[in-house]
Amino acid sequence: MMNMAAMRILALLGAASVMTIAGAAPARAHDASTVVASPRATYSLNPGWRMTTGDIKGAEQPGFDDAKWRIVTLPNAFNEKQAFARDIRELSTGITWYRKRITLPAGAERGKAFLEFEGVRQAAEVWVNGRSVILSENGAMAFGADITPMLRPGENLIAVRVDNDWRYKERATGSGFQWNDRNFNVNYGGITKNVRLHLTGKLYQTLPLYSGLGTTGQYVWAGDFDLRARAATIHAETQVRNDGDAPRRIGYRVEIRDREGKLVGRFDGEADTVHPGSTETLSAAARLSDLHFWSWGYGYLYTVTTSLIEDGKAIDSVDTVTGFRQTRFADGMIELNGRVIQVHGYAQRTSNEWPAVGVSIPPWISDFSNALMVESGGNLVRWMHITPSKQDVESADRVGLIQAMPAGDAEHDVDGRRWEQRKELMRDAIIYNRNNPSILFYEGGNESISDAHMADLMAIRDRYDPHGGRAIGSREMLDSEIAEYGGEMLYINKSSDIPMWAMEYSRDEGARAYQDEHTPPFHTDSPDYNRNQDSHAVEDVRRWWDYYRVRPGTGERVSSGGVNIIWSDSNTHFRGDNNYRRSGEVDPVRLPKQGFFAHQVMWNGWVEPEKPATHIIGHWNYAVRTAKDLMVVSNGESVELFLGDRSLGKGKHEYGFLFTWPKVQWRPGTLRAVATHADGSRSEHALETAGAPAAIRLTPRTSPRGFVMDGADVALVDVEVVDAQGRRVPTAGHKVSFELDGPAEWRGGIAQGDSSGKPRPEVPVAQESIPGTTSHPGTARHEDNYVLSRTLPVEGGVNRVLLRAGTRKGAVRLTATAEGLKSATVAIPVVLPEPATNGLSPDFPEHHQPGLLTRGPTPAGPSYRPTRSTILPSRIVAGSNQAEAERSVDDNELSRWASDGKRETAWIEYHFDRPVTLSEIELKLVGWRSRSYPLRFTLDGRTVWQGETERSLGYVGQAFAPATGRVLRISQTGPVTDRDGFGNIVELSTARQAGDTGANEVPPGWGLGIVEADFHGPAPRD
Repeated sequence: MMNMAAMRILALLGAASVMTIAGAAPARAHDASTVVASPRATYSLNPGWRMTTGDIKGAEQPGFDDAKWRIVTLPNAFNEKQAFARDIRELSTGITWYRKRITLPAGAERGKAFLEFEGVRQAAEVWVNGRSVILSENGAMAFGADITPMLRPGENLIAVRVDNDWRYKERATGSGFQWNDRNFNVNYGGITKNVRLHLTGKLYQTLPLYSGLGTTGQYVWAGDFDLRARAATIHAETQVRNDGDAPRRIGYRVEIRDREGKLVGRFDGEADTVHPGSTETLSAAARLSDLHFWSWGYGYLYTVTTSLIEDGKAIDSVDTVTGFRQTRFADGMIELNGRVIQVHGYAQRTSNEWPAVGVSIPPWISDFSNALMVESGGNLVRWMHITPSKQDVESADRVGLIQAMPAGDAEHDVDGRRWEQRKELMRDAIIYNRNNPSILFYEGGNESISDAHMADLMAIRDRYDPHGGRAIGSREMLDSEIAEYGGEMLYINKSSDIPMWAMEYSRDEGARAYQDEHTPPFHTDSPDYNRNQDSHAVEDVRRWWDYYRVRPGTGERVSSGGVNIIWSDSNTHFRGDNNYRRSGEVDPVRLPKQGFFAHQVMWNGWVEPEKPATHIIGHWNYAVRTAKDLMVVSNGESVELFLGDRSLGKGKHEYGFLFTWPKVQWRPGTLRAVATHADGSRSEHALETAGAPAAIRLTPRTSPRGFVMDGADVALVDVEVVDAQGRRVPTAGHKVSFELDGPAEWRGGIAQGDSSGKPRPEVPVAQESIPGTTSHPGTARHEDNYVLSRTLPVEGGVNRVLLRAGTRKGAVRLTATAEGLKSATVAIPVVLPEPATNGLSPDFPEHHQPGLLTRGPTPAGPSYRPTRSTILPSRIVAGSNQAEAERSVDDNELSRWASDGKRETAWIEYHFDRPVTLSEIELKLVGWRSRSYPLRFTLDGRTVWQGETERSLGYVGQAFAPATGRVLRISQTGPVTDRDGFGNIVELSTARQAGDTGANEVPPGWGLGIVEADFHGPAPRD
């Protein structure tokens, strides 16, 4: 069951009773100000489009008859119903047309009009009144168009032709886009993000839309921090354009309001004359105190209003919602507001999609998902391959979730036009998102790029975001001279220089339905991408321990953590039986899996856990005579298990956070785990045996203002099978049928299987081989996963369904029935949005989303305690290849020392300039994943440790009783052989993909190879 903190988060984000936070700052960027009046206006163009598929001649012309086209509200993908029902490579592609009519307010013809598209997939040509205004082809970023010359009095037509072909080529160059990839970038085609209209005067603040407009908009940042005094200097600058015919003397004013709307700062910059046809930058700065710094789990945002002042009046005012925080990236660590934070979070596909709606979700759903990441203990989301949507970027600001923002790529460096495309996309993404405080990392690639290319991207960052406090780097930039962070896909890296954090780890898959081998559908663990939930959670613990054991405080060289791939099951690159990826810690409708709760225990602190926490993996409803291995995740020192009043003893402690009891005989009652912590405190978790299934329970979740009839809002409804006491029955798998009444559209849920009832093949079926994609056989490749079905099963006693809002008044009622259970009906109250006039809507759903302050401000004091000291050698002597011996301690994990393959020379000595006390040697050994080395450590000739190292995903630590001496020798005592210790890791089929462990260049046998060695002693005394 979800803990109380998680339930509070969900209640805040959207439960049956709607809660709002008065005065909370709405999240908006570069829109006309709602707090300082000026002639500038911003409208949503999302409602009231007509849409059809097929390439239709003349559809861009105003006189074209579109009366038979479907009416849709944006965002909308024409193939959204295929989300999770089909393999990513089988999603429909083609041409989609959208048309909308608008009439501008009186007086608008005297100023400027700009369209803003937050994103279209893939290529979009836009016409206004039959004239082409913009062609956008990258499919990943926002773009804008100046439509002023095309407008006319009265009604105006906007027409958009979208082509989402996987093989789309740029018209001008014939080049494809590297990120238009059938493995990773799920292809929901059409206008899949918001569209806005901005109306300004002839002299105006520009928009941050470089593509189409060539402009950069506003830039707000904080500097010269005094964290103790909560003070900083706030800077604001704005690009200003004069499209009039006379010079104008303009003042510049900045006003800052807190989340309650209170004015906390107001200051002016110097006035300037802006000449006709020119573009200038106006700026201002002031010192402010009593600031609330944005932090992990503390989405404190300010509204910064920048105004152009003429004759004492505001003639153009823009609101930018942002936050202020200090960062530092050095000594192998990441600091936020002066406190070290170890990365623990998720590598999430940028699509972040949901069944049957794809990426077309309202802002509150983004907050619901992203806040759950924080609630699980995640502090960072690494969006994968392409730039995240503006909606998700702003959502992460609100919930306090650090982001790593890519631009666009696939899995390797490129050159020529494709590299130019990547640079252009990075430029556009930085300009568009540089005011969002949650972005701490710009990612140059999902695979290493050359230092020359990294320099290209760094120059873009330095030009457009020189003060944002953001590091730029790339995956696998381990030995780069200029990258500001790095880390591999799977392995553990350490550094005393730039931070190193793993960008994808714990890759196995496991569907939420498969709880364990004792619970229907009785899924025995199969480690190669097909685990059950018990095993999947244990694997999460094992893999995190690899990073946690070398966390800040464990020596001079440390790991800055890593992100688990992925957060929610995804309709992208997969390896298991299904046609979608099931590596998530929540399923596609964000119902938690067991790994969610494991992470809550391990990840509840900035580095070390800061709150006592314990979780029993699984449930406690089994058949008589079942004997189950029990597992508890706890950050305590010891855990005792009780069944009723009887103690089952203390568990075996493994992987830092896991406690196990083999073959515990089941009997009904309450199973309770009680942990004792280092400070003497206790934490506990209990599971209770539920009774027989008796009824269905429905729980709706809506946005903070309710279920909004805007044609785009979504309501979630949780569906549970409960016993007579209202307890969820974790073994229930009933098929539930639904009946929906009222102005809402059924979008359904997801479950394992096919709604047609056809059986799965007994033999895995191979996928079609498509160039550029990976193919794996599976038994569930063509199942529809009950997507859009009106009947679907609960899994583990629970499921969740989606309803999409209509556009009219009326009661929405959902009834659920299942054989043998008491049925349930829920009524969901509806509210109407602010009405649109002449196609222009003043209603922005994101304005109603509160910022969440769940974790509170950045805590005072250190986030870790030193657990050992590091001693550096003064000289190294090797039995062979002496010239390379220094590579074994050079803090470069792409260099290594290796002996010459002879038994008598398979040794290396580390000399210290004084007697030192050592208690642990940490080694990254050549071929670490596939080789186990028999070694002996001697200190001044005395053996302090002898044994065989484990195969690992990076470092092995060999501890021994503290010993003192000046010369440490590491000797190989037997030959080594190659054997993979980690199963079928599909992505690591070549040495390069595997991060090059060196095993392909250093033969097995009598070859001792060391990539990095660290020498540790007891923790320093205070």
